[in-house]
Amino acid sequence: MDLVLADIRMPGINGLELVRQVHDINPDLPCIVITGFGSPENSVEALRAGAYWYLEKPFDQGNLDVIRRLVEQAIEHGRLKAENRILHSQLRSKYRFENIVGTSAALRNVLDVVAKVADTESTVLITGESGTGKELIARAIHYNSRRSDRRLVTVNCGAIPEELLESELFGHVRGAFTNAVSSREGRFALANGGTIFLDEIGDMSPNLQVKLLRVLQDRTFEPVGSSKSITVDVRVIAATNQNLETAIRVGRFREDLYYRLNVIPIEVPPLRNRREDVALLAQYFLDVMNHERGAKIDSIHEAAIERLCAYDWPGNVRELENLIERLTVLRGEGEILASDLPPAFHQSGDPALHVPQLSAAGIAFRDVVDRFETDLILQALEQTQWNKNKAAQLLGLNRTTLIEKIKKKGLADPSE
Repeated sequence: MDLVLADIRMPGINGLELVRQVHDINPDLPCIVITGFGSPENSVEALRAGAYWYLEKPFDQGNLDVIRRLVEQAIEHGRLKAENRILHSQLRSKYRFENIVGTSAALRNVLDVVAKVADTESTVLITGESGTGKELIARAIHYNSRRSDRRLVTVNCGAIPEELLESELFGHVRGAFTNAVSSREGRFALANGGTIFLDEIGDMSPNLQVKLLRVLQDRTFEPVGSSKSITVDVRVIAATNQNLETAIRVGRFREDLYYRLNVIPIEVPPLRNRREDVALLAQYFLDVMNHERGAKIDSIHEAAIERLCAYDWPGNVRELENLIERLTVLRGEGEILASDLPPAFHQSGDPALHVPQLSAAGIAFRDVVDRFETDLILQALEQTQWNKNKAAQLLGLNRTTLIEKIKKKGLADPSE
């Protein structure tokens, strides 16, 4: 059903009551109320009941085209509402806490804090290295809060030139500066009732820091070129990869603004501090590539997973995601092997420097030995351009023994 046309006076049920019941069952289904006994009170009551429009009879021939357009607009309005509701539901589902991939204690501690603060009005400061997923945490906070039905507006303070950032945040009036040919709403106004996410807040100039401090204190601001204050109801979430306490000491960041932002601090751990999540994330990104990009990769070989887990990931989760995308494109189909990984994943250096420390809890001896053996085999193969005879000589092995080990470990010549 696309539309309900209801007269106020009908046998069995009043038209306004019908609209209320329809609206309760399906709030996206548009209703148009018609009556031959119009009054201002009836029109107001119809709109309050959830009607899209209110029409008075009789209709003459000249009004039919207007009514047809009204019906088309009502149907389109209902369709857009339904699509928006579905999209919003998908967003909330996507940013549920349980959809953030990882089982490490470091990540669980972060999500415990997120769960506690999401439905509050507190300002949140998210810190962590680039690529750790700070924006993902910000979205999880918003879409699990009471403001989730309103906008989440994102501003990258480091990507917008200082001379434009003020207008971007607070808007401007016509003629405020050269090329300001019309007035424009800023991001704070757009986020009214919702959440604004200020990414890379550490890059904001001292001049704008003063103006942002006022917004946090009073929830008011003036657009560029205007003397009229605008009041907004906005929750602020900020993020940075910088050490703001160091920035305060050298005079690059205001201490009073820091304390206003740092009401609820959340530090997102780097990927090297939650290595147990690497395999899960790699599989997740592989599934995304297979589903959304049409890739045909079956799996990631165990030897490749070991190398991924041993890597330090300076670019964090973003680097891992980019790597899995690159590997799926280059491999095309089948299984991702250890030999598919870039050279950085095969640089083991002096083996003596990589002997693990034996703790009281013990160690997985066979795993360590297997990883060490794989490193040596790959070094020999790379030094000999995958000439198995020469590599076997370097390692002091029979050629057949080396070939068996290469097969067992799932290693393959990248040139093939």
